[in-house]
Amino acid sequence: MLDKITLRGLEEQMTNEEFFSFCQANRDLKIERNAQREIIIMSPTYTSTGFINNKVLYQLEAWNEQHQLGVTFDSSTGFTLPDGSVRSPDAAWLSLEKWHQLTEAEKEQFAPVCPEFIVELKSKTDRLVDLQEKMENWIKNGVQLGWLIALDEKTVYIYSRNQAVQQHEDFNSDLSAAPVLPGFALDFSRLKLP
Repeated sequence: MLDKITLRGLEEQMTNEEFFSFCQANRDLKIERNAQREIIIMSPTYTSTGFINNKVLYQLEAWNEQHQLGVTFDSSTGFTLPDGSVRSPDAAWLSLEKWHQLTEAEKEQFAPVCPEFIVELKSKTDRLVDLQEKMENWIKNGVQLGWLIALDEKTVYIYSRNQAVQQHEDFNSDLSAAPVLPGFALDFSRLKLP
């Protein structure tokens, strides 16, 4: 099964505008670009992963609706990061301060901004090492807090600026995102498949 392919050669000639147009012409694909300008095309998410991703995003959005501190984004949102990569986390949160600094034109493309909080989900076919590298890049580009949720391992790898990676292995207790998202905690009991 094809989970991910990387295009090499074409991307070196592609401007940011051409990359955006390429993504628009292939809306059915999940496309990212790394800092080396390699285009990465991924297969659609498995149904169970999509279900869990939706539950994570629902909890994040419910917290955000209550606190009104920022804007949430789903897995189809691309962000242009300082290193030139264009990445799409499974869930993301951006403060209102950063959101209001963007122009309307920037909001209509892959905005040149790094979210403060992101979540990546590891599916059974994802290689942990690839996702760990992606998480390190998120942190290098400005993410303050990132969670890599590996449900098959019952582990959350917690990435924070200027701290070693931590692990949360107790899926019977909530995981707090404070102080980046004050009052937000992920309830793992709500991530179980029916």
